[in-house]
Amino acid sequence: MIEEFAVHTFEAGAAEAATPAADRAPPVPLLSRERSTLAFNRRVLAQARRADVPLLERLRYLCIVSSNMDEFFEVRFADTLEAARQPGSGTTAGDVADIATEAHALVDEHYAVFNHEVMPALAQRGIVILNHADRDAEQRRWVAQFFHREVQPLLVPIGLDPAHPFPQVANKSLNFIVQLSGADAFGRENSIAIVKVPRVLPRVIRLPDRLAPGQQAFVLLTSVIRAHLEELFPGRVVEAFSQFRVTRDSDMDVDEDDVTNLRQALRSELSTRHFGQAVRLEVVASCPPVLSDFLRSQFGLPEAALYRVNGPVNLVRLNTLIDHAHAPALRFAPHEPAWPQGRLPRGRKVMDCIAERDILLHHPFESFDTVVQFLREAVEDPNVLAIKQTIYRTGSESVLMDLLLEAARRGKEVLVVVELKARFDEEANINWAERLEAVGVQVVYGIVGLKTHAKLLLVTRKEGRRLVRYAHLSTGNYNPKTSRLYTDVGYLSADPELTADADAIFQHLASLNPLARPRRLLVAPSNLQAQWVELIDRVADAARAGRPARIVAKFNALTDPVLIAALVAAGQAGARIDLIVRGACMLTPGVPGATDRIRVRSVVGRFLEHTRVIYFRWGEGDSQEALYLSSADWMSRNMLRRIEIAWPLRDAALRQRVIDECLVPYLRDEVDAWSLRSDGSYERVAETGLSAQGALMRRF
Repeated sequence: MIEEFAVHTFEAGAAEAATPAADRAPPVPLLSRERSTLAFNRRVLAQARRADVPLLERLRYLCIVSSNMDEFFEVRFADTLEAARQPGSGTTAGDVADIATEAHALVDEHYAVFNHEVMPALAQRGIVILNHADRDAEQRRWVAQFFHREVQPLLVPIGLDPAHPFPQVANKSLNFIVQLSGADAFGRENSIAIVKVPRVLPRVIRLPDRLAPGQQAFVLLTSVIRAHLEELFPGRVVEAFSQFRVTRDSDMDVDEDDVTNLRQALRSELSTRHFGQAVRLEVVASCPPVLSDFLRSQFGLPEAALYRVNGPVNLVRLNTLIDHAHAPALRFAPHEPAWPQGRLPRGRKVMDCIAERDILLHHPFESFDTVVQFLREAVEDPNVLAIKQTIYRTGSESVLMDLLLEAARRGKEVLVVVELKARFDEEANINWAERLEAVGVQVVYGIVGLKTHAKLLLVTRKEGRRLVRYAHLSTGNYNPKTSRLYTDVGYLSADPELTADADAIFQHLASLNPLARPRRLLVAPSNLQAQWVELIDRVADAARAGRPARIVAKFNALTDPVLIAALVAAGQAGARIDLIVRGACMLTPGVPGATDRIRVRSVVGRFLEHTRVIYFRWGEGDSQEALYLSSADWMSRNMLRRIEIAWPLRDAALRQRVIDECLVPYLRDEVDAWSLRSDGSYERVAETGLSAQGALMRRF
């Protein structure tokens, strides 16, 4: 089965003869990471335009694009701006301008889909957002009562003058700028005021059904405030106004070498994160230039950083509408992950099943509850002496963390490696660290300068006179909520070598002693990148020798120049390479004579693709192939600045299962797949046909 997969499904065949080194094409220029990230968001936006996607889910994709763009500006674009300021960085002002131009075009298209496609279609199904002009007299009376009762008491307009300077505006907070005529209470003609909208107020409000017969009618908080702005300034006339929102650089700036307590330093830094350097200003399309110019001057932003949007300045908040609308037919049909009955029969102990054989879990098609059950059994089992786990993202509420707390209360030895620098999850992780420490859990924060991104859970159990380890390794996070939304692979094993390697990593992270040489695991930053290069080179050597040579890899991003160069060289040697890269990809495929044996595709569907699977073949037979699962994307940060793991699947049946579920369907996918062209653009493979995710949902 493995040979058939390699030869036929992947069309490996015999490799082409190696190209003489002197005749090889020059190195292929890398694609722009920032443009590739924007291209990914275009693919997500395309989901909002698909007639076969339920309408509320189309609106959800618009919200996802809005959230993604926020993060793009907070992180990627902020880093690009900083690089452009550094001489010799390779990033120029022209690069920044080009990226901004593409971002503007994407934002304009985003709002066009919202205004002209999704919302009109929802209106036809009776779900509407009513602006002030659309509301009848009775609806306006209800909105006025809501404003006076719920909103106005929380609003504090600030008139600007020398004693009232421009206020601190937090990252992504919603505000109004107002231009006034007439004099204030002291006879002065200060013409500008700022109204901050409190975060505690709901951004989307549903009208009572009696006020909108036959419809589900919603009003936006901005519309409620806009309709009553003049009431906030008695005796003045509102000449002009606009919503606005500023996006700031949100990277945490903590010098780990210069702090004595990382947790305390990060908690202190969190208080200032919301007021980093401004990078983007959003206003409504109708905002007068005098007001937008005033705001730009306050935030020190150029014209290119101004985004005029034709609608709400934060579409992310429309998730509330999706949640509150009653329209099951306009959502994806519910998907209930399957319990892996054949491998983990209900009623049997999970550890008993693991002791018999390794178990593979494919989420969200299979239930993450199996992992929760594994940990729960460990907590309740008096023979379990120790539990060790890494935590990267787990959420502010987590059954897994509650179980770890309970394990400590029961007197077990519990070690938790909490990554405090998981971007945008820092506060939740700090809170969990403090709660864990309060009950006696040994909490460590990894290694200075490295993020701990590996996903490991290790249980040590006394069985007779020996100690037996059971491990869970994963390509994804220990978050039960996202496990229903992300595709990931979990692996349960009692293999002595694999579990010993896992324990060695925990010892390394806690003690700071040298990492014992792993027998089965590949570990970043120790040897992961070097081992990937070695395996790619092995495939290239096979190609030069005329043997079957094949690489198929699936991950979320490909931006590491070292690995890209190795892949390009292997392709030039004659290896056939297929890459399934969800997000940013800097490798340029399909360049004649250089990368024409490399194909790159991206799959964007109902679930967020998150699995990392890498397959290598360098000859005939099972001994000439390898398949790895990994926590790491192929990015320089993952290879060099993070603790990451990858592990091989030695069991032929499990290896074939991963091939059949995680690789083959995605190479055959048509409706959710996009092909990367050599100019950096993406083309949808087909409008109809196979959906990998749909096929897997049916299969399970």
